[in-house]
Amino acid sequence: MTAIYLYCIVKAARKPSTARVHPGLAGASRPEVIRVAGSLWLVVAEVPLDVYGPGHLDQHLADMDWVGRVALAHESVVEQFARRAGATVVPMKLFTMFSTRARALADIAARKRSVESAMRRIAGAEEWGIRVMRGEQPQERRTATAPRAATGAAFLAAKKQARDAAKAARLAAVEAADEAFARLSRLARDARRREDGAPAGATAPLLDAAFLVPSGRRARFAQTARREAAACARAGALMILSGPWPAYNFVQGDGPAT
Repeated sequence: MTAIYLYCIVKAARKPSTARVHPGLAGASRPEVIRVAGSLWLVVAEVPLDVYGPGHLDQHLADMDWVGRVALAHESVVEQFARRAGATVVPMKLFTMFSTRARALADIAARKRSVESAMRRIAGAEEWGIRVMRGEQPQERRTATAPRAATGAAFLAAKKQARDAAKAARLAAVEAADEAFARLSRLARDARRREDGAPAGATAPLLDAAFLVPSGRRARFAQTARREAAACARAGALMILSGPWPAYNFVQGDGPAT
């Protein structure tokens, strides 16, 4: 018994080739392309229900290593279609499945208007991301190793000085992150702050953002990002740039991908 796994929706004048495409999810058939209507195509595969079906999938979701491998395979397939000239790709969320090909085609055909709206918005653009994390300040390291104050008054003064210095450092890092977001947003067609939060026990980033960048601005965006990373470093923060990616964060709410 199998289900139909949907990787992405592709808009292309001709049927996209599956030659040299990543094999996709473990246990699945090789990705194949089926037509919705006109220039819209689905990239699908058959997956075994004894792995990906109800009940079985819930057990696997507790294994983060397994989920990570599936996510990497899913992303590898989507990226290979997204990199092709003349194609616009709406990536689907992980584990988007249908009972049959007919059900998958009917579902996407029913949402054709919203899918095409998402396609128009992301056409000719790619997603880039930045994360800004606060680093330890030299002043904080000095405070941590400072000798004990000789008097109570001196101790309290030192504590206040340390708190003031830490607050100023945090504000400087936050301002640098906000400046980075503002300047990079000017080069993007759209920009969004992600508010997913940090995993338990992890420190939340000062900024986690996604940018929809026209392909023609890639070099300028990357150059600006390098300057902003240097500015963040001077403010005691670490900025990490990633991309380009399929536009996962810019198709939500207008199509079937969420």
